[in-house]
Amino acid sequence: MKFDPGNAALLPQVVIGEADAVPASGHATAKRATEILLAHDARYHCPTRAERDALLVGFAMRRKTLYGAGYDMIRTDQHIDLADPAAIAAAIDAITVCEVKSTKQEKIRPDLKGYMFNITAAELLTAQSVGERYRFVFVHTVTGENQEMSLSEVLGRARGMYPAWHFTL
Repeated sequence: MKFDPGNAALLPQVVIGEADAVPASGHATAKRATEILLAHDARYHCPTRAERDALLVGFAMRRKTLYGAGYDMIRTDQHIDLADPAAIAAAIDAITVCEVKSTKQEKIRPDLKGYMFNITAAELLTAQSVGERYRFVFVHTVTGENQEMSLSEVLGRARGMYPAWHFTL
């Protein structure tokens, strides 16, 4: 079968910044970043599968799309029954959807200059749908420093952008 780019419904993966080697233990770094955020602020929460399903429906009730792989955790500004899509829809303005980006590279400064990371299509689409209630949370797992940015803030600070297509056969 010949590939026809005119019929392709694929979105590019976006990579921003300068080279920051991804260590073989990237999953351990991501897990550590999540642990740091959970310990730092009780408003952060890693949704269960059932809560993710309810979040999907609750956001859809407000015409916002969540892609399952488009976020890692949420932050809530009030108590919300995360098993109830109607409660989620009613309190949508109190929910921040968060994608965690982590590094243990010592060369990365608090201003994140030189930090290279990727944004998947699911993350990009979720960020566009959710708008200002979507945040990239950058965590340095060695220092514990973290900061949040919206998609527009990330794009505004980007010094480089390298779109790429990734295929699995």
